[in-house]
Amino acid sequence: MADRYLEHLTVERGLSENTLAAYRTDIAALLAFLDGLGEELETCTTRHLFLFLTHLRARKLAAASLARILSTLRGLFAFAVQARLLEEDPSALLDSPKLPAQLPEFLTRKEMDALLAQPDPSTLLGYRDRVMLELLYAAGLRISELTGLELGDFDPQTGILRVFGKRSKERLVPIHFSAQKLLCDYLDFKRAAFKPVCRNIFLNRSGKGLTRQGIWKLIKRYAEEVGIRRSISPHTFRHTFATHLLEGGADLRTVQLLLGHAAINATEIYTHIQSGRLMRIHEQYHPRSTAFATQAQRRPGTSS
Repeated sequence: MADRYLEHLTVERGLSENTLAAYRTDIAALLAFLDGLGEELETCTTRHLFLFLTHLRARKLAAASLARILSTLRGLFAFAVQARLLEEDPSALLDSPKLPAQLPEFLTRKEMDALLAQPDPSTLLGYRDRVMLELLYAAGLRISELTGLELGDFDPQTGILRVFGKRSKERLVPIHFSAQKLLCDYLDFKRAAFKPVCRNIFLNRSGKGLTRQGIWKLIKRYAEEVGIRRSISPHTFRHTFATHLLEGGADLRTVQLLLGHAAINATEIYTHIQSGRLMRIHEQYHPRSTAFATQAQRRPGTSS
């Protein structure tokens, strides 16, 4: 049953290998637990699933991890019922753990400027890293989208990146001129020095495509070197991209399209930025606000 479900995810839904690996891990954890009880997926009941989730909670698993695992299992059992492998869905009566509301972690403009300037462009690896960091910030890319960029995905005439997001969904993202210049120079004069053995744009010392883990380590190192103490990841660049666009006045719908979110509610985690900007505008320009009153008092000809 599990193998058929994973095959369904691969063939019918076109999930990435990283996502499939997460599904396999979650299902394998349940199979191991059921095996300890002398049960199988076909004999799994709501009670067994409840015991499994209790077991995971006892291991201090985070609410987000529990929610992800439960989502995986719901998909598995819904598929089994639809495929007539099971008569009833044992996960139907289980409640999802409540997740705390979390605001996305992002960098200030000063922090981002410092981070982008940290790689040494006079070296081959430093130049490559400079371009990668710039693209993460300029286009709001996911780390998998950056590692997946290949020759032909950038059009130097229009300055547009062709990006393949979740479920291989394609979107076109414009990048600013300085990022275009860096990428063009890298492709024209630097990439060949890595002696490529694949079509990936960003390569390691062996000429192969960089891995997600490799880029994560680079970002962590550069962040430490510029004195950013809190933990950041490649996804922090994506959050910062969206945050700075909204701070600059972009509307939420535009940010949704640039990020490649299928639904606007995925983009709404950034509305705290828009709310903060509106509050500052209100404070500055509303005639009854403190800031407006203070400015009025300073204007020539205004009586005190």
